[in-house]
Amino acid sequence: MRHDWIFDVLTDLRGYAEKNGLPAIAQQAEIALAVARKELTEKTKSEQAGEDQTQS
Repeated sequence: MRHDWIFDVLTDLRGYAEKNGLPAIAQQAEIALAVARKELTEKTKSEQAGEDQTQS
């Protein structure tokens, strides 16, 4: 997946926030990670479905 870097950035942000006593930012980074997982999974499935249709 070409968007994998976003998970690294959000994970680093969450870790930084946790280590520096910024719980609201850590929580929001966790939410952003969940959204990214869901959205990028859906995008990948959609792109794969489109490839399957063009190959038929």
